[in-house]
Amino acid sequence: VQLQASGGGLVQAGGSLRLSCAASGRTFSSYALGWFRQAPGKEREFVAGIRRRIGATYYAESVKGRFTISTDNAKNTVYLQMDSLKPEDTAVYYCAADIRNNYHYSITDVIKYDYWGQGTQVTVSS
Repeated sequence: VQLQASGGGLVQAGGSLRLSCAASGRTFSSYALGWFRQAPGKEREFVAGIRRRIGATYYAESVKGRFTISTDNAKNTVYLQMDSLKPEDTAVYYCAADIRNNYHYSITDVIKYDYWGQGTQVTVSS
C-alpha cells in the first residue's frame, strides 16, 4: 500500500489549494482516510477525515468551513480542498489510511492510521 500526496505550494493568504493523495494497493478498502499537518516545532495534528462506509466527514475546528475532504473511488484518490487559506495553515500536510479498521481510536488520532503518505508542503504568505 502506497500513498502519494501532491498539490502543495506557496499561496497568498485568502487563496486556495487542492491537495491530492493517490493510493495504490488495497488502500481503497480502507475504513477511514485522513489528512493531518505538522508545522515546524509542533506535533502532527488532525485536519480532516472521512469514514468510507457511511461517507461521514470530520474537520478540525480551525479549518471547518474552509477545507473540504472528498474521495474519487474510480481514481483511488482522496482530496483536500483548502479555501480562504491563512498563514497559520502553513505546514507539511500528510494523508493517511486506516486499513485494519482501528475502530477503538478516534478518527482524529494519529495512531488510528496504518499507512501514511510522504507529505506535501503548504506555505501561506501574509
